[in-house]
Amino acid sequence: MTDTSTTADIAATVWARTIKGRPLVGGFAERTRRTKTDDVTMFSAITGDWNPLHYNAAAAAGSPFGGLIVQGGVTSGLLNAVVAEDLPGPGSVFLGVEWRFVKAVLVGEEITARVEVGTVRDDKPICTLTTTVRNARGEVCLSGSAVTYTVPLLAGGAD
Repeated sequence: MTDTSTTADIAATVWARTIKGRPLVGGFAERTRRTKTDDVTMFSAITGDWNPLHYNAAAAAGSPFGGLIVQGGVTSGLLNAVVAEDLPGPGSVFLGVEWRFVKAVLVGEEITARVEVGTVRDDKPICTLTTTVRNARGEVCLSGSAVTYTVPLLAGGAD
């Protein structure tokens, strides 16, 4: 017996087993939140990053940033939520990221993370995403790209 599966059949089967299904090229998702001092504290507790620019108001005020800033991991962390919850969705993990932090995010600033689907592989549940984080003024704080893999968490179908 010969295997007559096509690449499209394989893609349909693999993506059908993911919770949100196959994303569309050009599809996007966003999440917005206001950063808090608690974000900085929790990130520091996890990582050990106690940089004075996150805690010393006087030092931060005299810096080029003009005030206390959140760690870059707090800024990029919102992208984790978009990828894992919205697009591509549950079961998604980063395989690689290429990010530029182009503007610091102040504590108390509202930011919006956005991912847009650039490519979707046919043979595996892998996507390339354009990623950005903007502040409430629309200024880009982080820009770049990410490659994600979405674990097929639903039962059934062929691997």
